[in-house]
Amino acid sequence: MAKRRIIDLSQLSARLGHDFAEPSLLKLALTHASARPDSKPNEDNERLEFLGDRVLGLAIAELLTNRFPEESEGVLARWFNHLVRTETCAEIGQSWDLGDFIIMSGGEAGSGGRGKKTILANTCEAVLGAIFADAGYDVARGVIHRDWEAYLGELEEAAPDAKSVLQEWAQGRQLPLPRYLEIAREGPDHAPRFTTEVQVEGVAPERGEGANKRQAEQAAAFAMLVREGVWRPPAND
Repeated sequence: MAKRRIIDLSQLSARLGHDFAEPSLLKLALTHASARPDSKPNEDNERLEFLGDRVLGLAIAELLTNRFPEESEGVLARWFNHLVRTETCAEIGQSWDLGDFIIMSGGEAGSGGRGKKTILANTCEAVLGAIFADAGYDVARGVIHRDWEAYLGELEEAAPDAKSVLQEWAQGRQLPLPRYLEIAREGPDHAPRFTTEVQVEGVAPERGEGANKRQAEQAAAFAMLVREGVWRPPAND
């Protein structure tokens, strides 16, 4: 059963900078699937999330191509992924205090649902979908460009890691996504050493080692990229 809460949506509208002509759209955007009535399968925010995801993608693509006219498609795609990723959308949602307004079941709320990144990110996209449905693309784009603007300063830090590059390389060759298998874990608990193997269909596997799983996966991906001539190893001084 949904947890009933009295919420003042005018506070959220003020944070968004948009006064809804149809406040019911905003309420629907805030309704998590856990609060959906069984008899009304579409009375949650999933359809608006679907819409908002596309609105966000178009607005961010427009922002990047206008702001960085000299950058290549590959760089723009990498920056695009950084700006529309779950973590960024969740942070935007937190800046709106969305967790205070989401309508969800008592069980979901009790398990920390108001602070979950996925729920915040999905609700953020649903809110964008609601703004688009209420007032059109120009208004939604204005909200997106305003609130995502600060993240343009992070783009230089969004350099590709080996796993991301390997994934792009595999997709460019129309291959399935790379798979990472933990081969071994050695050493004491306070200083473990992981060995991971990366597999790409039709390509010989490679292994890497690291102090944690992520490092081992990155090392394995890097080894494959170097072997396949995609990346060059750093030159020795």
